[in-house]
Amino acid sequence: MDATGDMMTEMGARARRAAAAMREASTAQKNAALLKASALIKESEADILAANAAEIEAAKNDGRSGAFIDRMTLNAERIDGICAALQTIASLDDPVGKIIAETRRPNGLAISRIRTPIGVIAVIYESRPNVTVDAAAIALKAGNAVILRGGSECIATNRALHQCMRAACHAAGLPEDAAQFVDTPDRAAVGALLSGLDGAIDLVIPRGGKSLVARVQSDARAPVLSHLDGVCHVYIDGAADPEKAVAIALNSKMRRPGVCGAAETLLIDMAARELYAPVAAALRDAGCEIRDDGTIREWDPDAAPASDEDFYTEYLAPVISVAGVDGVEGAITHIAKYSSGHTEAIVTEDAAAASEFLARIDSAIVLHNASTQFADGGEFGLGAEIGIATGRLHARGPVGVEELTTYKNVVRGDGQIRP
Repeated sequence: MDATGDMMTEMGARARRAAAAMREASTAQKNAALLKASALIKESEADILAANAAEIEAAKNDGRSGAFIDRMTLNAERIDGICAALQTIASLDDPVGKIIAETRRPNGLAISRIRTPIGVIAVIYESRPNVTVDAAAIALKAGNAVILRGGSECIATNRALHQCMRAACHAAGLPEDAAQFVDTPDRAAVGALLSGLDGAIDLVIPRGGKSLVARVQSDARAPVLSHLDGVCHVYIDGAADPEKAVAIALNSKMRRPGVCGAAETLLIDMAARELYAPVAAALRDAGCEIRDDGTIREWDPDAAPASDEDFYTEYLAPVISVAGVDGVEGAITHIAKYSSGHTEAIVTEDAAAASEFLARIDSAIVLHNASTQFADGGEFGLGAEIGIATGRLHARGPVGVEELTTYKNVVRGDGQIRP
């Protein structure tokens, strides 16, 4: 085995030992580590931002997109957000040991379903340095060990953040190896993680672009918890409030176009022509390009043409595809064809239309009269998230502390034997 492979195998062995200790860690220890990490990151803010600034400059010189650079950028406000997330996660109930259900069988057996840590979690991510802290914090609070592998574009920023997490674990009496960082840009490290590290890895979570997620889903030898593209929709119904329609469409697309909860498609009820013009004007004033499939060409001759492929595209940029649809039924049909199952919103004052939309759309997150940019663990009260899961097994929507646990069945008897 080569040097990277040897390093990764040893990392997996250390993580497995740390996971055994974390399973027994007290809530007080875990919370102390998170609060200490918050304090250390704030104390190290200048060094973290200096490392990040150098990497941002390198990314600009490499011609990276504005959305990519936004995702990798830290500033004082975002550092404060990271610290606040750590404090929120520390304040959450500890899921480990929580009784999910209890039953007593006719034969007297008492059966309890109890939350337990998953074990060792590998998180492979790109460009977002906050994931270094979010993933470590959520995994630790849930009693797991975590191995973090960020993108090479932010390796120095990630290193600085990880050092704070590692020091915080030590200060709280937790194993430092409970949060390990793959400190090499060698892509062979990803392959080693996906191999399972001789059975050390219990779960792999990718957070990044389509190619990264596809590779992890294809090559991982451990279960994968991932999300697909965030092809998110906003549907403006004929009964929408005009002010809400403008505000929600604009915020959904342009608050941060580069996040996975950003709207990529605007659907407009063909019976709501008068609502379209102010929405389109607000989007254009904010610098957003509008692409039309031809259904609203009469309303908006300045819209660029949209191909069928556009409606499958996660732009992560100030571009939005627009289509006219025939009411709620038309919106549901369009979303069923093009959605990635991430987040969809309806804007309407018609309670029946909203109820139908919310009931029939099978995405991880559905909203009524609210921006798709609320698709975020912090906004769900989870403190932070590792990602938005769009699958149908284990977890859906924001992946927080509880989603990084599994459960075991504890059976108590009094001498029962099976006939």
